[in-house]
Amino acid sequence: MTPRYDLAVIGAGAGGLSVTAVAARLGLRVALIERDRMGGDCLNTGCVPSKALLAAAHAARAARHASRFGVLAEPRIDWAGVRAHVAGAIAAIAPNDSAARYRALGAEVIAGEARFVGPDRLAVGSRELRARRIVIAAGSRAAIPPIPGLDAVPCLTHTGIFDLPAPPEHLLILGGGPIGLELADAFAGLGVPVTLVEAGRIAGREDPELAALLRVALRGHGVRLHEGMAVTAVEPGPTLVLADGARITGSHLLVAAGRRPDLAALAPEAGGVRASAAGIATDRGLRSLTNRRVYAVGDIADPEGIGPRAFTHLATHHAGIVIRRAVFHLPARLDPRAFPRVTYTMPELAQIGLTEAEARAAGHVPRVLRWPFSESDRAVAEGAPEGLVKLVLARGRVLGAGILAEGAGEMLGGLALAIGRRLPVSALAGMIVPYPTRAETITRAAGSYYLERLFGPRMRRLAGLLARLP
Repeated sequence: MTPRYDLAVIGAGAGGLSVTAVAARLGLRVALIERDRMGGDCLNTGCVPSKALLAAAHAARAARHASRFGVLAEPRIDWAGVRAHVAGAIAAIAPNDSAARYRALGAEVIAGEARFVGPDRLAVGSRELRARRIVIAAGSRAAIPPIPGLDAVPCLTHTGIFDLPAPPEHLLILGGGPIGLELADAFAGLGVPVTLVEAGRIAGREDPELAALLRVALRGHGVRLHEGMAVTAVEPGPTLVLADGARITGSHLLVAAGRRPDLAALAPEAGGVRASAAGIATDRGLRSLTNRRVYAVGDIADPEGIGPRAFTHLATHHAGIVIRRAVFHLPARLDPRAFPRVTYTMPELAQIGLTEAEARAAGHVPRVLRWPFSESDRAVAEGAPEGLVKLVLARGRVLGAGILAEGAGEMLGGLALAIGRRLPVSALAGMIVPYPTRAETITRAAGSYYLERLFGPRMRRLAGLLARLP
């Protein structure tokens, strides 16, 4: 007899693990199916190793520039030690994502590749199972662009870049999105010559003003950037042939040209599940548009009107929506107004809500508030005054914000609350934050909304009149 589950989850990355943990702890019969490593990309080849590598690079860069504080140091890169640090970070976190932990919670963990064989049926190898609800959390993988010659030249993606036994002599990076930029900054910080080529502009989704500041920082770190330049061919070397005829040769090539949904072997059509080029087509509550038993979370979800978002924290947010809908039958849907994202370079580029251009395109007449970190006592004291806070407002409410600064991602919490709860800018301006912190820059930017009114002629007259009172 085919086993029957309350919930079957395909994929043990961030989204799938979050759904499984809650459902299993509620006492539901849950099958968690994973064909590769528990923890998915985030733990094994994405967020965790990249941030560990960046931490090593930032430490090396700090040592190189320590003389400005009167501290004399010169770093010597031990590549084996760097790799051990990256591996150690993965190993320390791995028990949280392990099969043993999820079995202890009550889930059945099944190793293998799942495919649909019916609207409520999955096959894993020769085994077949049924489930009242199925959650697809199969993630995405690196996209390889159709550039002539690329298929004949050895190249790396984020899945192999952390396994290099020795540092590259010259790393070529194809793509200027978050992955390409973070790894460019990481390897440059570890003393590797890096050349990055981007057909458009780096950080193409982010505010151009903040991206321009990041460009200056990366070039200052030694990253050679070629923007607005398509790669027309790849030759052995590896060598990138650019549209203007220039040729760039390196020792290694990293392809960081975006992601594509991991639909291979899933056979969604056999389950009556519509798949788009971007993933599993869902409503804003992450339920399949064509099979009400099926939900999708994480990179593979393509919610109508929103599209996929390849971020671990959004996969976890997706999981909460699916639990509310699939388990408790409560209304829940995505609200894209406060989706945060961070590129973890040095400095970090953090963005949430609408950019200035997006606000105008949406029909708003935005007011933009800016405050530089050169006005932050903490940033000046620590020798890192570069950067900017940029708030996008309409009718006194915050629609979006961008920050370029050290630790920018850590400053998004209050902004996420303000945007998600539609708070007026006065809520940000009135926050009491510790001195000295970089977060003061947000309150000062928000407070500038009132400067003209506060110190204008009307208030000056009022202050003068009140000053005459006994």
